[in-house]
Amino acid sequence: MTAPTIRDVAARAGVSKSLVSLVLRGSDSVRPEKRAAVLAAVEELGYRPNAAARSLSERRTRTVGVLLNDLRNPWYVDLLDGLNTRLYDSGLHVLLADGHLNRRLGEDLTRTFTDLRVDGLIAVGTLHDPQALRTAAGRVPTVVAGTREPVLPGVDIVAGDDELGARLATEHLIGLGHRHIAHIAGRGAVGALRRRSFEATMRQHGLAATATVEQGDLTEEGGYRATVRLLCRPRRPTAVFAVNDVTCVGALSAAEESGLRVPRDLSLVGYDNTSLARLRHLWLTSVDHAGHDVGRRAAQRLLDRIEDPGRPGAVELAAPALEVRGTTAPPAPPGT
Repeated sequence: MTAPTIRDVAARAGVSKSLVSLVLRGSDSVRPEKRAAVLAAVEELGYRPNAAARSLSERRTRTVGVLLNDLRNPWYVDLLDGLNTRLYDSGLHVLLADGHLNRRLGEDLTRTFTDLRVDGLIAVGTLHDPQALRTAAGRVPTVVAGTREPVLPGVDIVAGDDELGARLATEHLIGLGHRHIAHIAGRGAVGALRRRSFEATMRQHGLAATATVEQGDLTEEGGYRATVRLLCRPRRPTAVFAVNDVTCVGALSAAEESGLRVPRDLSLVGYDNTSLARLRHLWLTSVDHAGHDVGRRAAQRLLDRIEDPGRPGAVELAAPALEVRGTTAPPAPPGT
């Protein structure tokens, strides 16, 4: 049995093929009774539009390429949920690629997306090769999400307010009474913003002399090693603010292996409020990085840019919030 065609739908509804096309594209110029007849015929016949043919006629593929820095980062799950929901509501489908795999294979996945003639491109997180993104942005509407780099002409940036989030985390620890606070830093623009805000907040509270920064690499292992180094210092910190939740999980493991009780002996704050932070046996205090909201806003920015490719690029920041859970408490009194 052959699949029904648009001609079959037109014949069943008693209208022209062009009118069926208008209905399928959601045109407002079709009379309600004609629209109802076409939709009824589509349902009765089980008609499914030919996506390839529609792409040729509309000169659009109705696809968006999404290139993530690293699929292993759980924060991207929330961002993708917001992104996918908004794009799907607009009739667009997502093609997903992993930037980590991109680096391992030495391939330029942005070029793969442009060769597939996607309608737009969203780069999530700091990418290894900003020049490739610059080239792609010259060919298709492009948005950067979840980071503040690279800054390219005609490209929108949608991210969380990292400076505000780091200040919320640091002031929470200071408010609990901690004075010897360490920060496990990350790399890239986001890492630099969070570190700078931590240092500025400590300085504003007169605590610059007791602020410590240890470099991490955004991984659990990196958080573990950085915390071991911190705990080996002559004066160990009583609290640690980690650049992300994955790093914080590593810090938690190091603390427990060192015989420290969290939060009595060491308070810990993560960042991103991922599913890891919400696991009951971890229950991390963490900065909610507004991942779903960032994804939704990035999708809307791309939709706007597809409609108006020549508009200037802009930076849009989503406000973070602190989620206090079980890994922070006032420092233990001396000698206890």
